[in-house]
Amino acid sequence: MRAVLTCTVCLLLAGCLVGPDYRRPAAPPSPPFKERAGWKIGEPADTLQKGPWWSVYQDPELDRLERTIEISNQTVKQFEAQYRNAVAVVAQARSGLFPTLGVSPGVSRSAGGGGQLGATGGGAAFTQYSLNGTAAWMPDIWGSIRRQIESTSAAAQVGAADLANATLSAQATLATDYFDLRAEDSLIQILTETVKAERRAMDIAKNEYQAGTVNSIDYVTALALLQSTEASLEGVGVQRQQYEHAIAVLTGHAPAELTIAPAPLTSTVPTMPPGVPSALLERRPDIAAAERAMQQQNALIGVEVATYYPNISLSAVGGFAANPLSALFNAGNEVWSLGATGTEVLFSGGLRGGLVGAARANYDASVAAYRQTVLNAFQSVEDALSTLRILERQAKAEATAVASAQKALDGTLNEYKAGTVIYTAVITEQTLLLADQQTLLAIQQGRLVASVALIVALGGGWSTADLPAAIPWAIPAP
Repeated sequence: MRAVLTCTVCLLLAGCLVGPDYRRPAAPPSPPFKERAGWKIGEPADTLQKGPWWSVYQDPELDRLERTIEISNQTVKQFEAQYRNAVAVVAQARSGLFPTLGVSPGVSRSAGGGGQLGATGGGAAFTQYSLNGTAAWMPDIWGSIRRQIESTSAAAQVGAADLANATLSAQATLATDYFDLRAEDSLIQILTETVKAERRAMDIAKNEYQAGTVNSIDYVTALALLQSTEASLEGVGVQRQQYEHAIAVLTGHAPAELTIAPAPLTSTVPTMPPGVPSALLERRPDIAAAERAMQQQNALIGVEVATYYPNISLSAVGGFAANPLSALFNAGNEVWSLGATGTEVLFSGGLRGGLVGAARANYDASVAAYRQTVLNAFQSVEDALSTLRILERQAKAEATAVASAQKALDGTLNEYKAGTVIYTAVITEQTLLLADQQTLLAIQQGRLVASVALIVALGGGWSTADLPAAIPWAIPAP
């Protein structure tokens, strides 16, 4: 009865929890995004994708490549393994709530001595059989184990958020490399068309030279410009191959295993509505990871505070011992024992105070890291929005410049045919047109890359609802 009462009291005491309960610290406040005023969502108007975030680009090849990230990307696999390790650590910590049970069967044969020392002979040998069960339990009176479970559970959620962040980062890198590759494809197309136009202009200069209306300098100059553009065309392939190799590695393939057919860069730049700053706290996995890290560190304070209090452990042994084996389980052969011990550190030279202080400092550091992560998130959204706004205006101006340069080249070439201008005027207009076309392409490339950055800054399609549920034995988040 006393043993039962003792266990009951311990179970009642097990409801105690020392250390501070977790309360999420306030994030840095922010007014609405500065760039949001007057923001117009690009075409298509409905950019709230119903599927993966990259579906807004409506590119089947990009979709095919992106879907391999979660399956084949080695960095994502690394973070997935780290998350599984964190879940296993939770199971290890949770085991401390339960008693340890064991069983130890045994058999021994022995004989007693007989006669005086040095005499030969001895008592009859006999065999002893035993079967004992053991139980040991350290009740979590002060909540140290439950705080440890709370900490490891939060750490597992940090691992899940880190996995989501690594996946999103790899997906964003692939999308950026993909648009860079398509920009190279478009540059190849521009240079190919330029080579054709310059070859036609060179033929005109050649015919004029053969007809004796111009000197050889015009023909040689046109030939030199054509050859220079052809050399530039050959050099574009180097950068394109590097982007293709990078995409292959991101998708878990060797560079030789992936070939992407050429295609022009899309002219549509979809964007996501930025929403309000507070939404970032729910939609970015890096912010979620930083917030979960705060609870992890907060729980460790309780673990260290619990060291100030005594530990109580209970133990029990019960079983049978008999000879012969057939009589082992008779009631008269039963053996048992119960025990309880308590330990308390009376002096540690400031060790426990130092550990608690370190735990509190680690928590304060995690709070600062969380708030800095939130500020960085606000900045990344503002940067992407301002980049898209400015590049959109620049694209319109540059498109006008390209149209004007094309018109000027056509007019100058006609004047050259009429003999009213020298050939250097044609070369000047050709050079300006090519430069404007390349600038317009670079702007379009920058807009698409900025749109990817905005989607990632808004958390992609992720939200804190995607975090795994807290372990039932852990302290729930407020």
